[in-house]
Amino acid sequence: MLRRLNTLETRLALLLFLAYVSGALIFIGVTQWPLPMILQWIRQDLGVTLETPAHMSVWTGLLVSAGIALLLSIFLADRVMSPLNRLLRALEGAVTSYRDGDFSFSIAATRTDELGKLIRMHNALGQTLREQRQHLAQRELLLDTVVQNTPVALVLTDASGRVTYANIAARHLFNEGRTLHGLDFNELIETSPEALRRAVKSGEDALLTVEMDGSEETFHLSQRSFRLQGRPHRLQLFRRMTRELSRQEVATWKRVIRVISHELNNSLAPISSLAHSGAELARRGDTARLPGVFATISERAKHLHGFIAGYASFAKLPAPQPVEIRWQPFLESLALHCRFILTGSLPEQNGWFDAGQIEQVLINLVKNAHESGSAEDGVSISLAVIGRDVRIEVADRGPGMSETVLAQALLPFYSTKRSGTGLGLALAREITEAHGGRITLANREDGGLRVSLLLPLKQA
Repeated sequence: MLRRLNTLETRLALLLFLAYVSGALIFIGVTQWPLPMILQWIRQDLGVTLETPAHMSVWTGLLVSAGIALLLSIFLADRVMSPLNRLLRALEGAVTSYRDGDFSFSIAATRTDELGKLIRMHNALGQTLREQRQHLAQRELLLDTVVQNTPVALVLTDASGRVTYANIAARHLFNEGRTLHGLDFNELIETSPEALRRAVKSGEDALLTVEMDGSEETFHLSQRSFRLQGRPHRLQLFRRMTRELSRQEVATWKRVIRVISHELNNSLAPISSLAHSGAELARRGDTARLPGVFATISERAKHLHGFIAGYASFAKLPAPQPVEIRWQPFLESLALHCRFILTGSLPEQNGWFDAGQIEQVLINLVKNAHESGSAEDGVSISLAVIGRDVRIEVADRGPGMSETVLAQALLPFYSTKRSGTGLGLALAREITEAHGGRITLANREDGGLRVSLLLPLKQA
């Protein structure tokens, strides 16, 4: 009940009631008592002549009462609005402080009404903003520390090409450790190697090798445009890849050596054993078994020759010779080498690629699809024109691939087959990229694997 009485609504109602009672009392005082009695006493007892009527009319009383009530209303309004005015000025100061980024402003008040509640909410808001700003400052400091100390050179430029932010690696890469802020980045890289300048001006991601300090350095350049505080900016990341590529190269060579050693041992060990057995049979004059020994040696030698030839073909892949390809004859020729179902209609626009190389890729992909355990009628090929490219898709209904296998399936020498060399998909990727296209692998939602070749079409 006390809380209900201590509200602005209740106070306003009491003030209005007080104003009503005060107006009535003033009117009675002016027209009935005590003002008429005082005037009569002045005339009769003091003998003072006053030019006022003995009793005021209703309208005169109302006019006099209104004047007195106006003065009283001004006084009461000042008393009522004084705390509101102080609060509004305080809130105005708080808003100004917040606009200037100062959240330390708070309002001291001990009121228990709605204004007090508003003040407490304002102070709580200020405290929240202060804490959030402190946390944001800490996160910005952490982010700046990480960015400044990362080995990736980071350069942020504005719309005019001037550097607005650069980390330590960028300063050492482009300006001998000195600051880059405010410098024109295009002028700054004029002294850089030609390959680096071309890559930056192309505006696209690139992997490039340049000569620096008497040695070759490989960089991966990543470029992105975005708007910061409503203004266009460009972010360029220069990542040194030399050590990483060297480690990958060493790891690849080790993997190659392991695969070749494994295959050589698998073939040479039985050849050596069979050669010894053949010599022993010949010494004993047991020539009946020699043809079988020689046939086995020939088979192992043929396998070894095919294995080495596969590696040689991957290492010496000729440059593609694209020509215009009509789809119907191409698919009919492909069907002579492998079994598949054509789904969908053929594109009206002819293809543009090296028929022999792409045919070999599709033969390998269809063969893999059949070896996955897919049903005969589950291996399909579909074609579709996507923008300026044609998509050739080989799909099956096998078990698909795990995420780990999908991530490494296109790498050379990676294979999940016990007798696989790991060159099939790697060769497909090499041929596709040599055509200016790309290859992707993905599991199908209803089971199976989908391998997509995206090849560029001939431009008119």
